[in-house]
Amino acid sequence: MSKNIMIQGTMSNAGKSLMVAGILRVLKQDGYRAAPFKSQNMALNSYITSEGLEMGRAQVMQAEAAGIEPKVCMNPILLKPTSDVGSQVIVHGRVRGNYNASAYFRLKQSLIPEIMEAYRSLEKEADIIVIEGAGSPAEINLKADDIVNMGLAQLVDAPVLLVGDIDRGGVFAQLLGTVLLLEEKERARIKGFIINKFRGDEKLLAPGPEMLRQRCGIETVGVMPYLPLQMDDEDSLSGQLTYREEVKPIRIAVVRLPHLSNFTDFNPLFRFAAVSLQYVDKVTQLERMGLPDLLILPGSKNTLQDLKWLRESGMEAAILQRAALGCRILGVCGGYQMLGERITDASGVEGGGSMQGLSLLPVQTVFREEKKRTRIAGRITLGRGEDAGRENREGGTGRANRWEKLRGLRVEGYEIHMGESMAYGGGQPFCLLEDGRMDGCVRDRVLGTYLHGIFEDSQFLLTLLLLLCEDRELSPEILYASDAAPSYQAYKESQYDMLADAVRRHLDMERIYEIIERA
Repeated sequence: MSKNIMIQGTMSNAGKSLMVAGILRVLKQDGYRAAPFKSQNMALNSYITSEGLEMGRAQVMQAEAAGIEPKVCMNPILLKPTSDVGSQVIVHGRVRGNYNASAYFRLKQSLIPEIMEAYRSLEKEADIIVIEGAGSPAEINLKADDIVNMGLAQLVDAPVLLVGDIDRGGVFAQLLGTVLLLEEKERARIKGFIINKFRGDEKLLAPGPEMLRQRCGIETVGVMPYLPLQMDDEDSLSGQLTYREEVKPIRIAVVRLPHLSNFTDFNPLFRFAAVSLQYVDKVTQLERMGLPDLLILPGSKNTLQDLKWLRESGMEAAILQRAALGCRILGVCGGYQMLGERITDASGVEGGGSMQGLSLLPVQTVFREEKKRTRIAGRITLGRGEDAGRENREGGTGRANRWEKLRGLRVEGYEIHMGESMAYGGGQPFCLLEDGRMDGCVRDRVLGTYLHGIFEDSQFLLTLLLLLCEDRELSPEILYASDAAPSYQAYKESQYDMLADAVRRHLDMERIYEIIERA
């Protein structure tokens, strides 16, 4: 039977996901078969497994850190918010339905057998399971019928390490207050505290950890520094979504939609020192960037509402203005749909209705009730079959195709959407998929695709960046001279190893192993 340990936090974004990944990497390096588990995840960043099943992105990142293939049993329940009071509920990788909060609370206890089925299947493959909690275990209104924090810890008899975020301040109150709000049997499960995101001299923390031990009898097993690592983060509180002033040769803007999903698509850009990747949700931020070299409309869990927000916030007008000035624009999934002429929701997937798009691509989108979930590869043709070469040379408008350098590249990614988009003339398909379907649309400097994950392909990403250099007459040497790893996978592996090194230096791994062994 597998041993286990659970990482809980005093709040969202305290660092639970990163701690799980770091401990998993250490276990892997020490020769253990280790695996992540999170019973219930609420996130808009998701991933499609090789079986075509949907799971949270954090557990994918953690599986990579552990050196194993992501499986949906690592995250049996995924909640994708559709509004402030409702979510799409995904169980074992398949959509169960849309539920408001009260309806889901009535449902969740019935999901315990499915959670335990997933956990038991993982036990067959792992020596040690590192479990991640959600939010805080002391959220009084959510403690009843809990299936993700102490409720789950009791079900699988897991010891707990509690993580607090000192970067936001009040970490000792966070840790002690959480313990005091727990029941006695729950407190007994907490075997150690981790103080996370510390900046400065650790000696300055004294006598805090000792005072905590005196007050509640729980030791601090480590103080983790603030780590400037780039890893897939599914939390909407992620620091990478914060706009910051940067002066770099290549400027890329991503519109931070209210229901932004799969922003991890663009993480591979962070490994290029010459690239400034900025998330913008205000027109003033976009104006401060000047004319970006590339403007990205990302995925969305509520495309119609986010399209309405674009219109009302003035961001639509700003995007159209930049398109008229020659800015390259790329839309992915929901962003691709918004770039079209019209989106129609006759099936009521997002509440029904129809809305005009930005009309930058000759595309009409109709929502369907069935979600498309598949991993797929294809080849960029910028046209159809044998006609692609002629269309590329002519660009469909008598001009050279603005994306010509991408033609012929193989791309691989995954689709995860509930709409079907049809191009109707004046544009070209982006790529030919291996199942014979055409994906996406290209017209002049605007490109749309349903494929998530294509930025992880080093050849595609480098070619795209070379296009941007050519637009600005920049030397391509600025890309090759950066500290970028030879591939995104190699880059991620280096980040996991750096995280493991930090865990070994700053956490008492000997004590953590003792806690695991005594479980």
